[in-house]
Amino acid sequence: MLVVKICGIRRVEHALVAAEAGADYIGIVFAPSGRSMEPDAARVLVHEMRRQASRPPSVVGVFVNAPVDEVERIAVLCGLDYVQLSGDETLDDARRIRRPVIKAVHVRPDTDATALESALRRVQDAGLLPMLDARAGEAYGGSGRAFDWGVVGDLSARYRFLLAGGLTPENVGEAVRRVQPWGVDVSSGVETGGVKDAARIRAFVRAARRADQTATSM
Repeated sequence: MLVVKICGIRRVEHALVAAEAGADYIGIVFAPSGRSMEPDAARVLVHEMRRQASRPPSVVGVFVNAPVDEVERIAVLCGLDYVQLSGDETLDDARRIRRPVIKAVHVRPDTDATALESALRRVQDAGLLPMLDARAGEAYGGSGRAFDWGVVGDLSARYRFLLAGGLTPENVGEAVRRVQPWGVDVSSGVETGGVKDAARIRAFVRAARRADQTATSM
């Protein structure tokens, strides 16, 4: 079944909406960003979500080029289930983290299918979960931009990965049908005015699930 991750959560109420909607993961950003949280505040958010939600999602901490010991400190403090590395971290650094790791594979406008498969293979062979995300300019993600899904081709038949970058409730169904990823990740696509929107979170999960059901029944 398709996995759904709602990233950039900063409020308990939005974490609870994601849980109620059936999201599998929520992401909390610890990298410099308009969506970032201080670790102490994130610890409270995670505690309250787990206390109040009947089926709390797994919690992913998102980092960009942070020292491994800092990642580990925050992971322990906040009780993270997963760590997501969205920068230029090496695979050796990723393997030092004592939690399951999601590693971003940045897809640039000039990335071709051969280069993408090579990157996916390296990340998967290192025991990490790849996440395909758009990369344009200096931004490491969260830009709301999609990449050309056509470059993925039939890679979902051989690799398990999350698809991110420019997904919204309006286009996630098409993305799921075309790319057939293991999971999808959204942040800005479920916001209104830069703030998470409960209706859009619910709509995103619903559209992703519906598309997955259609794809698996064909």
